[in-house]
Amino acid sequence: MMPVPDLSPALPELFLAVAAMALMMVGVFRADRTSAVVSWLSVLALIVDFVLVERGPASRTVTFSGMFVTEQFAVFMKSLILIGSAVSIVMARQFNERAKVDRFEFPILILFATIGMMAMVSANDLISLYVGLELQSLSLYVLAAFKRDTVKSTEAGLKYFVLGALSSGMLLFGSSWIYGFAGTTNFDQLAKLLSTEAGTSSIGLIIGVVFLSVGIAFKCSAVPFHMWTPDVYEGAPTPVTSFFAVGPKIAALSLFLRVMIEPLGHLAHQWQQIIWAISFASMVLGSYAAINQSNIKRLMAYSSIGHVGYALIGLAAGTTDGVRGVLIYLAVYLFMSLGAFSVILCMERRGEPVEEIADLAGLSKSQPLTAAALAVFMFSMAGVPPLAGFVPKFIIFMSAIHAGLVWLAVFGVLASVVGCYYYIRIIKMMYFDTPAEALDTSAGGGAVRVVMALTTLVILLFILIPAPLVATAEAAAASLFQG
Repeated sequence: MMPVPDLSPALPELFLAVAAMALMMVGVFRADRTSAVVSWLSVLALIVDFVLVERGPASRTVTFSGMFVTEQFAVFMKSLILIGSAVSIVMARQFNERAKVDRFEFPILILFATIGMMAMVSANDLISLYVGLELQSLSLYVLAAFKRDTVKSTEAGLKYFVLGALSSGMLLFGSSWIYGFAGTTNFDQLAKLLSTEAGTSSIGLIIGVVFLSVGIAFKCSAVPFHMWTPDVYEGAPTPVTSFFAVGPKIAALSLFLRVMIEPLGHLAHQWQQIIWAISFASMVLGSYAAINQSNIKRLMAYSSIGHVGYALIGLAAGTTDGVRGVLIYLAVYLFMSLGAFSVILCMERRGEPVEEIADLAGLSKSQPLTAAALAVFMFSMAGVPPLAGFVPKFIIFMSAIHAGLVWLAVFGVLASVVGCYYYIRIIKMMYFDTPAEALDTSAGGGAVRVVMALTTLVILLFILIPAPLVATAEAAAASLFQG
């Protein structure tokens, strides 16, 4: 008889799965007009889950025959994912009503995607890694095409599905090479094997690591596997794009950190070359390709590619300081991105959403507070001190310098300077250009305005009280190296 595994480390995932299925039953049996109830109950479920995650085991705990692990690193990343998911549902409410896509499936799909992301963060085996990644991806394919009556949304869903399937195939191909040459899929056993000289000399294993890296790089839209990002960001409904910009990106980078630091830590001198190459390419493309964009969602897509490049500098360093910098970067990026998309959700004219950057012209005259909030987010994304975006960039660049990657830190600074151009161009349009026609002042709704105000305060005040986040990120990064 098989022993019953210890379920307590996975309690947050189990609770969220039960809650998602129960809410799906509510939506199915009560049919119409349950969207609002299911949405708010989903937010409540995510808040309860956040408490369960925070109260879970802080020390490293392994269960399900070594396939699932939780420690301070997992707690930190899952907390960010849950915040992003809950806020995304809140921000989507009024938009979905106006767009006539207000269906109960929307929050349910976000819940299932969140379970997949949490499973990715806690994966301790290539099989559980793949299961979590696919659970997330299947929900995201549907969400991208959620506005199925429009060509753009359908196209976005189809593109994401086709390219996502390709990346999953590469990830599986890499996993099969690793299993073939190492004889195991478990991260702990892989780390033990690779700690010996015989384990690190296998060419087949290196090929497997390369294909595995390709699969994960696609999921976090790092160059040259970024091709889906601008089209999906533009085509998907704006609340879905907002969710894409935070949750899945944090989960994919968590996976990158765990896989490279824990099981493949002894191959650092091999995978570091892959990481600094895609980090450099992401920073360059993210900075230059965004300059000519006229659609603000496409600009945010290229901006996110650039930010992935900056975050990967910390992983390329391969040190505790570098990983700590990545964790702080992701926490700050979560609030910057949610805040910027809350402003985009408020971009409406005569009740219809508009997405051109030119539509922001003269916004400071008609909506001074909204313009001020967007200016804060743009300056922060550019890394201008003393806003929150400056701190993680500084930590990551310093970690690269201490690890001997001075040239990568220099390119990071130069890419930041180029990126300033398109961020500050938006601010210039809002404050100095003449508007053709003002945007609607009542657009977005109260919940979106509250999100905008709170995220603005976080970005403005972070520099005054950074210690709690820095200390938590430091403990989380240290726990990853103890695995």
